[in-house]
Amino acid sequence: MSEPVDVAINTDSIRLGQFLKLANLVESGAEAKPVIADGMVTVNGEPETRRGRQLQVGDVVGLAGQAARVADESAYDDLPW
Repeated sequence: MSEPVDVAINTDSIRLGQFLKLANLVESGAEAKPVIADGMVTVNGEPETRRGRQLQVGDVVGLAGQAARVADESAYDDLPW
């Protein structure tokens, strides 16, 4: 798996399905649902099949050899939101 890319969120937590879209690991919620249900997504190295799983800052999500880490937006000064 590749080195995780930090993806900033502006809330305390985010659902797995939403994060997959935000991190550009899938193109849509419709695409997220089956890959999660089929056990293709990992959270912190463990398979996760719950689309509504709440992710916290520091969690690492993996799919198809790519990885993204949930990051706190306050760590970045130049975000557009």
